[in-house]
Amino acid sequence: MKKTILLLILVSTIIGCKTIKPSAENNVLLLKGTVEKMGISTFQYGTHLLKTESKTYALKTDIVKLDDYVGKEVRITGSKVEGYPVENGPDLIDVKKIAMK
Repeated sequence: MKKTILLLILVSTIIGCKTIKPSAENNVLLLKGTVEKMGISTFQYGTHLLKTESKTYALKTDIVKLDDYVGKEVRITGSKVEGYPVENGPDLIDVKKIAMK
């Protein structure tokens, strides 16, 4: 009986401590705005900015050449990078796809 109770407590503890991260599909963002080249800033991340009507985002990507979209209105598909914003900067978005608006 004691072994059964200890086993139930152990299993309950393990299940209760399990952390489930959201899937990448649940973290997809669709944003519209104008791409700008990153200038001097107080935060040190991202290569470009996306200026929307209400917010500014820092952008990074290994897939898209963001310089081709500077000054243009675009639709971006990407995901928020965990751990940002820092240094009072904007959210950091990892761009997966970009299209002209």
